[in-house]
Order: sequence, then C-alpha cells, then structure tokens
Amino acid sequence: MSFPGRRTRRKGRALQNGLAGPRVAIATHAGARTPECLQPATSSLSPQGSKEAANMPISKCPQKSEPLWKEWDQKAQKNGLRHQVYAVNGDCYVGEWKDNMKHGKGKQIWKKNGAIYEGDWKFGKRDGYGTLSLPDQEMGKYKRVYLGWWKKDKKAGYGIQFFGPRKYYEGEWCGSKRSGWGRMYYSNGDTYEGQWRNDKPDGEGMLRLENGNRYEGHWQRGMKNGSGRFFHLDHGQLFEGFWVDDVAKCGTLIDFGRDEAPEPTQFPIPEVKILDPDSVLEEALALFRKSEDEEGN
Repeated sequence: MSFPGRRTRRKGRALQNGLAGPRVAIATHAGARTPECLQPATSSLSPQGSKEAANMPISKCPQKSEPLWKEWDQKAQKNGLRHQVYAVNGDCYVGEWKDNMKHGKGKQIWKKNGAIYEGDWKFGKRDGYGTLSLPDQEMGKYKRVYLGWWKKDKKAGYGIQFFGPRKYYEGEWCGSKRSGWGRMYYSNGDTYEGQWRNDKPDGEGMLRLENGNRYEGHWQRGMKNGSGRFFHLDHGQLFEGFWVDDVAKCGTLIDFGRDEAPEPTQFPIPEVKILDPDSVLEEALALFRKSEDEEGN
C-alpha cells in the first residue's frame, strides 16, 4: 500500500538536501542586506558533507618568489671571520667582516706594489693600530715602513715612519702628515725635535747637528723663521738674533764655552763697554732738559 503523506515528506527532505550545499561568500557593502534568495539554507548537512565543506579552500594566491640575484647576494654577504677573499684587481684580504665590509682584525695584501697592512679595520678602512710593510727588492724580504695609529685609512695619532736605514720619524700624525710634536732622525746624524705642521717643522723646535751644534727657536714652513739662538759649540760661541727663511738677519754674537770647545776661535770676542758711563749719562740728561726747555718756550 502507498501512503501519500510519506511520499510528500520524502520529497521535502530530498529537496532540502539538494538545496543544502557549500556556502558561497558574497561581498556586500556595509549595511546592505543579503537577498533572501542568496542566503544559505538552514538545513543541516550530513557529517560527511560538512567535513568536505570545511576542507574546501576559500581562495588560492600564488606564492611570490624572490629573484635569484637576491638569494645569491645574501649568500655572498660577508660577516665574521673569513679566509682569503680576492678582489677583482687581485688584492687579497684575510680577516673579519661586518655588513660586507672589512671590520675588526685583518690583513690586506695589495697586488700592485706588494704592500701588506696588518691591524685594525673599521667599516672597510684602516682604523686603529696597525703596521704597513713594503717588499725590499735588495734584501728579498719585507721591511716595516710604518707602525702606529690610523684614522679613516690615514695615519693619525702616534706612529713611527721609517724612511731609510738611519732616517725615521716618531711622533704625532694627522691626515698621513707629520703634525704636532715629533722627533726626526736624519741619515746624516742630525736630529730635529719639536713641533710639526703639514709634514714640516713649524713652531718651537730644536735642531741638533751631528757635530754638536744646535739651533733653538722658532720655525716656519720647515725653515728658521723668527727669534732663536744658535750654539756654535765647536768654536765656543753663541749667536742670538732673528732669522728669515734660514738666514740670520740681525743679532749678537758672544763667547760661550770657549774653553771647552774642540776648535775655539783664535781670539776671543773683545768686551765692548763705555769707559766713562757717568759722563755719558750726564750728557744725555742735559740734552733732554734742553729740549724740554725749548718746547716750553
């Protein structure tokens, strides 16, 4: 027997199951009302249907890939201690890095002239304490040229520079030039000690010659300029006066240590004095009073 009422209920359930499906996301403006025809069905899904609906992706966005050069550049970034790193021109560096720059302790070898620097670095430049060496073609080994302090790839602070076997400078530097106080030893045995400016003696200083004679006074542009004293110890004399570009323009010469001098002059400098100073003073006062009386009349 057939029951019309049961068929109607089955058809209603089938219709409800047919309408129930995956929910559709509808974008509407704020405050807008979703039409009734697009509202999701209120009937519940079966357990299997609800699980499939939950696993369905809402949207798919392709993942962006970085260019290959960026990946290679990140691998090429240098940080920390690295072994030999060669530049395009052939220079070689061994030491510490920071943000792809030489930073910390390191050793640099220049291919062009064979120079070697070993010491401190800061952000790609020599900064701190370090030594600079150059190859000696005659001896076949390296010779130390400079040891001291650096600032932004230039000599700055205290340092020693070797110009030759017996010629070197020790003292202050600024911008890779001798500036401040320093002592210079020359190959002929002379020694200068005093102030420097722009790689030349400038200011107060003393030049001591190999034979023991010395100059004490003012310097400018590497020459004697201004007041000073020159001790001729080999002859036992002292000159005190004024210099212009290494030439004494005026001054006084007196005997100084003539008895101990190795080569004293044949005759001592005679003493210059006034025989009757009182009469000279009286004559001067008389002339002064006479001139005052004439002005008053």
